[in-house]
Amino acid sequence: MEKVMEMTSVNLRETSNLDIRKRKEKIFKLICISSIATSLVVLGVLLFHIAQEGIEYLGWDFLTNFQSRFAGKSGIKAGLLGTIWLMIPTLLISVPTGVLTAIYLQEYPVKGKIGRFIELNIANLAGVPSIVYGLLGLTVFVHWLGLGRSLLSGALTMSMLILPVIIVSAKEALGAVPDSIRQGAYAVGARKYQVVFGQVLPAAIPGILTGVILAVSRGIGEAAPLIVVGALSYVAYTPSTMMDEFTVLPIQIYNWAGRPQVEFHKLAASGIIVLLALMLTMNLTAILIRNRKQKRMRL
Repeated sequence: MEKVMEMTSVNLRETSNLDIRKRKEKIFKLICISSIATSLVVLGVLLFHIAQEGIEYLGWDFLTNFQSRFAGKSGIKAGLLGTIWLMIPTLLISVPTGVLTAIYLQEYPVKGKIGRFIELNIANLAGVPSIVYGLLGLTVFVHWLGLGRSLLSGALTMSMLILPVIIVSAKEALGAVPDSIRQGAYAVGARKYQVVFGQVLPAAIPGILTGVILAVSRGIGEAAPLIVVGALSYVAYTPSTMMDEFTVLPIQIYNWAGRPQVEFHKLAASGIIVLLALMLTMNLTAILIRNRKQKRMRL
C-alpha cells in the first residue's frame, strides 16, 4: 500500500512538473511572438513614414541630379554612384580574402592555443564598432600608405569592416559540409586541395553567400568609418578612378537630415528609399545565386 502511495505521489509530481514546463513554454512562445510582432509594427510604421515623406521628391530627376542648395533641384546621383563604386572593390577585396582565410582556418586548422587565439580574435572583430575601423583606415590607408581621402581608402576600410563577418560565416558554412564528402573524395585518390576546392567549397557556397549578404547589408549602410576616412558630404561629380574623392548614400542622407529645412528632410527620406532599394537588389541577387547553387547541389 505504501509503495502504491509513493508511486502515486511521484506520478503527481511529474504531472505537476510537466504542466509547469508546458506553461513556461507557452509563456516563452508568447513573449517571442510579441517581440516579433512589436518589431514588425515598429518597422512598418518607420517604412510608412519614410514612404510618405519621401515619395514627393522620388523620381528620375532625383536619381540623375547632383546635390544643390535648392531642394527641388537636388539629387542623389553622386551618392548613388559613389556607393556602387565603393561596394564593388570592397566585395572584390573582402570576399576572396575572407573565403580563403575561412578555408585555411577550417581545413588547415592551427592547433593549440594559437589557433584558439586567432579564432577568438576574428570572432571579436566582427563585433567591433565601425568607427574603430574608420580610425584604423585613416591611420593606415590615408596617412601611412599615402592613399589620401580617396575611394580606394574607403574600399579598403570597408573591406576590413565586413571581412570578419565573411570569415566567421564562411568558416561555419565549410564546417557544416558533411565529412562524408571529404572521405569520399579521398577514397578515389583526390588530394587535399582537390577535395577543398572541388568538393567542399562548392557545397558550402550557399552558406558563404548568406554571410556575404549579411556583410553587405552591414557595410552598405555605414557612414561613420567613411566620414573618418574622408568621404565628402557634398560632391558635384562622380568618381572616375579609385583615387578620386567620393561620397556615399548614408553620408548624403545624414547631411540632408541635419539641415533645418523640412524639404531636405523629405529628400533624406527619398534617399533612404533609394538606399533600401539598392540594398534589397544586391541581397536579392545574392539570394538568387545561392538558391540556384542549392538546386544544383540537390541534383
